[in-house]
Amino acid sequence: MARDRSNGAEYTGPLKRLLLSVLILCLLGLFLVWRIDSPRVERFRAQVLDTVVPSFDWAMAPVTASVKLMRDFRSYQSIYDQNQELRRELRHMTSWKEAALQLEQENARLRDLNNVRLDPRLTYITGVVLADSGSPFRQTVLINVGSRDGIVDGWATMDGIGLVGRISGVGDTTSRVILLTDSTSRIPAIIQPSGQRALIVGDNTAAPPIDFLENPDLVRPGDRIVTSGDGEVFPPGLLIGQVAQDPGGRLRTRMAADYERLEFLRVLRDHGARKVDQPSALILPSVPPGSTPPVEETPAESDPEENG
Repeated sequence: MARDRSNGAEYTGPLKRLLLSVLILCLLGLFLVWRIDSPRVERFRAQVLDTVVPSFDWAMAPVTASVKLMRDFRSYQSIYDQNQELRRELRHMTSWKEAALQLEQENARLRDLNNVRLDPRLTYITGVVLADSGSPFRQTVLINVGSRDGIVDGWATMDGIGLVGRISGVGDTTSRVILLTDSTSRIPAIIQPSGQRALIVGDNTAAPPIDFLENPDLVRPGDRIVTSGDGEVFPPGLLIGQVAQDPGGRLRTRMAADYERLEFLRVLRDHGARKVDQPSALILPSVPPGSTPPVEETPAESDPEENG
């Protein structure tokens, strides 16, 4: 066995040297051929390149794929950076959009306040809603005008379209408004075009019911509801809303005023109406305890004999 291994080693060494010598000679010959400046050699080189180079496409495929991958990676990085920049701009534009929407809504409400057609004898002052103290038991808001602006208890308040409520409580610089939806609110109204008189009764819901109708058969959903002016609490002709019907068949009021977005209120200076000294006087006259309401006396008929 040792002799066979030595014989293999004796043949392997000379064979390697022979192959190395042949490879060196081929490379030297290729170098010399490539350096010879001759038309024939140039044509030979061109033929060799045309024959050998196309067959090496498979060898260039990994290099081409690697280069393409690097280019795609750079493009992806650029797209990612652009996407991040667009996201930042979108967030910035979203904030501007929200600000623009708020300004647009405020502008629309102010235009509505300017375009409402009221009785020319009524003057008004516009106040900003400072706080909303609405609760399941009380529906009121606070505005930034008060006695220094000439505000009086009982005056009507409107938004850009419809009646909102009445003043109930006046301070120097602020006033409290009881909304029509409050449970203490009772508004005499006329339903058009039938002319039916009714009472809009607040029940702390967004759609107050309609009570004390003269003839409910003449009233249809969608009819217009305005103040009647009875009781000298509100000026006549102020828009309240429209008639609606709930699933139970009861007639209710779809308010014209937008109670979800009360930002500006117009207080109507009704100088022709009586001044309300006490909020309870809006419903019943003040009667001293232990006394009965005064009864108007009718003049007695004269005796014909005395006239004779």
